[in-house]
Amino acid sequence: MNIETARTVLRGFHLEDVDDLQEILGDEQVMEYLEPPYERDRTEEFLKEFCIEGKNALAVEHKESGKVIGYVLFKSCGQREVYEIAWVFHRSFWRMGYAYEACQALIVYAFKHMELQKIFAETIDPVKSAGLMKKLGMQLEGIQRKQTRNVRGEWADLYLYGLLREEFEEKEKYGGKARE
Repeated sequence: MNIETARTVLRGFHLEDVDDLQEILGDEQVMEYLEPPYERDRTEEFLKEFCIEGKNALAVEHKESGKVIGYVLFKSCGQREVYEIAWVFHRSFWRMGYAYEACQALIVYAFKHMELQKIFAETIDPVKSAGLMKKLGMQLEGIQRKQTRNVRGEWADLYLYGLLREEFEEKEKYGGKARE
């Protein structure tokens, strides 16, 4: 799967992406709401087994530089028509719209070409990640209170968001905006 946006290409990962991926997954600030930063050997194993062999994620390549600036998890969750989406981007590309651009293109592709029923996401970050989920058209489906631990071992709420096919289609019908 290759999806091109104005500034990026979403594509499968290659072993040669390990250095770029390590810059992302090895960054403590980037991994704040996920898990402890990865050491290089963990990144190599994750890249090979989860991303390449498992085909559970896409690389977000910056067109201008050819550098992998993001990782987008996109995997089936038991049912072929329901997928989970998640994203992690290099810190130097935060707040520039790259995550929105890449995830929005993937969502459009998924609903139009893969005939999905639902795309969902979860986060313990109620501000930045939840904000992007809302911008992508996802609806808050629930909050699991003190469901998981953050990287410091503290209990954290888990926010669940989802986007249904019919919501996506309605948004498309009205030029990218949901009908009031």
